[in-house]
Amino acid sequence: MPVFPLPNVFLFPGCVMPLHVFEPRYRQMIEDLLDRPGRLVLGTQIEDACDAEGRPAILPVGGLGEIGRHERLPDGRFLIWLIGLARVRLEEVPSEHPYRQVRIAPIQESDVASVESFALRARVQQALLSRCPEFLNLPENLPLTHLVDLLVQKMQLPPSVMQELFCEADLLKRTERALAEHDLRPPGGA
Repeated sequence: MPVFPLPNVFLFPGCVMPLHVFEPRYRQMIEDLLDRPGRLVLGTQIEDACDAEGRPAILPVGGLGEIGRHERLPDGRFLIWLIGLARVRLEEVPSEHPYRQVRIAPIQESDVASVESFALRARVQQALLSRCPEFLNLPENLPLTHLVDLLVQKMQLPPSVMQELFCEADLLKRTERALAEHDLRPPGGA
């Protein structure tokens, strides 16, 4: 699976991410993908870290995405809209292409007990509303995992904290950590 490494960018499941693809190797990657299902992994580069070959290191967890729409510009660049499908574990593999490739494995997120989930859901919704009042109309059946991801995306978190939250497969731990970060960083910087 092709990987598109970017610094401090995270593709969350259920999100749509617009991307401007201008580097020749990644333009080639998009060209190659348009003849197939159009899926790639958005890999988050680890700040100030390189792999054995001197390339930017990427987190062991990435966002699997599918190109929902693309626009080829006259000069060969692309505008794409990448739809987040899932978090996946990554293992880099040799590539015969000018871009990097990874083997992926799905991440099974641990669930939260229904009694605990109800209380956590209310706390996450309150935190979201305090940061973004337009979330008042979120669907009632939106899974807790998506609510927590929305909260994480609405906070200005240091890259290291964002990386930890993005990679956490235990939903209870991710939710509790997101709520703790919300308490540390009140909306409006108060």
